[in-house]
Amino acid sequence: MTDIALPDDEILTREGLAAARSGRVLVLACGALAREILALTQSNGLEHIDLHCLPAILHNHPERIVPAVEEAVAIYRAVYDTIFLAYADCGTGGLLQAKAEALGLKMLAGPHCYAFFEGSEGFVERADNEFTAFYLTDFLVRQFDAFVWTPLGLDRHPELRDTYFGHYETLVYQAQTDDAALTALAQDAAARLGLTFERRFTGYGDLATAIDELRDLS
Repeated sequence: MTDIALPDDEILTREGLAAARSGRVLVLACGALAREILALTQSNGLEHIDLHCLPAILHNHPERIVPAVEEAVAIYRAVYDTIFLAYADCGTGGLLQAKAEALGLKMLAGPHCYAFFEGSEGFVERADNEFTAFYLTDFLVRQFDAFVWTPLGLDRHPELRDTYFGHYETLVYQAQTDDAALTALAQDAAARLGLTFERRFTGYGDLATAIDELRDLS
């Protein structure tokens, strides 16, 4: 697989990423996972896998995720032998899992990307003790304004910060990569929200396992 020039994060947020239509397996994913999935497929020589990403901003409107997935599957089902859904539940209240089962698709396990990057089983076990934590991934650190600050109106009304985040105590940055610049941005996000800062290096977690399992479909 040749290296793919990634669109910038704003394009991944608003538009997504179109599939190359050259492989036998399609990973249908959230735009917030594009860099990670391409890193995994390219570094492991998984040339039979193509990636199509829906706009990451759908996470701010989870009721739109299931229809968008269904539409994409209808387009690509005749093109690919296998479609793997690289989404967790992502706020759909179980509707995405139900749709995946109805469409005969396998998908990532877990409530959201924060869980599978850390490892869904361990994350769920710790959830009761971390209900005051606000999580960011590499992508969400880079797109903090687009996903958090601006949609909540904090760019216009910063006085609302404590209304939204008064019940949080810690911003947990789940780092997929060792990047000092991203860590600095995450620390800045924590300061802007008035939260203490914690960095956890997760790597790609369960996402790496799920993508590697597609190796046998080559």
